[in-house]
Amino acid sequence: MSKVILLVEDNASDEKLTVLAFKKCGVANEVIVMRDGADALAYLFGLGANAPQPALILLDLKLPKVDGLEVLRKIRSNDTTKLIPVIILSASREEEDIANSYALGANAYVRKPVEFSEFVEATRAMGLFWLLLNETPSGGVAS
Repeated sequence: MSKVILLVEDNASDEKLTVLAFKKCGVANEVIVMRDGADALAYLFGLGANAPQPALILLDLKLPKVDGLEVLRKIRSNDTTKLIPVIILSASREEEDIANSYALGANAYVRKPVEFSEFVEATRAMGLFWLLLNETPSGGVAS
């Protein structure tokens, strides 16, 4: 079964750009899109009971309903989701956003590049590392 990517992004243009960048660089994994933090939390914590748990979460910070930092806080505080790699994908260059993201357990912080070619390269690198090379625990959290 293919590893699923959860993209939490409220900006339709950034969503399309991200999905297109994955396709352009050959990442064929299914991308599930949630457009606000509340929907992302509902997906992750069981309202989509038959939905696959993502192998990777790409999380914007500036989201409606529940902001990205609160989503990250909830992901890291739950035993079923705390080990899922989370990459913050944000246009923010604010040092506070970067520091808070890492303090709450983000695996990486990637600023959205302006140039499409740079974005495709960043997406290719993320897909290669997080979906192919990175080893994650299977069967949940070790005791």
